[in-house]
Amino acid sequence: MKLKPLHDWVLLRVEKEEKTPAGIIIPDTVKERPREGVVIAVGPGYYEEQRDDNAAEKGQTRFVATEVKIGQRVIYEPWAANEITLDGEELILVRERNILGVKEG
Repeated sequence: MKLKPLHDWVLLRVEKEEKTPAGIIIPDTVKERPREGVVIAVGPGYYEEQRDDNAAEKGQTRFVATEVKIGQRVIYEPWAANEITLDGEELILVRERNILGVKEG
């Protein structure tokens, strides 16, 4: 099954580490929620209402396109993540505005 996110939602695949670099196994009870994932699908963007009191177009909307791309590794705010299961795989849905940055290199 495929899932196409709407608006500015981004679908992420998270590789959960089961061990520390030293080889210690981390039990589920103490694991932190993941904060890094790979983008596997993105919504097209969203419409934003103009709010500037001095703007001639006050009250009109403009389209804001999504900036992240499929395949990018991103860091996101863990409290904003929505965990879903799709075809037996655990995935994360997060709004683009809750993505803190894109890892490069």
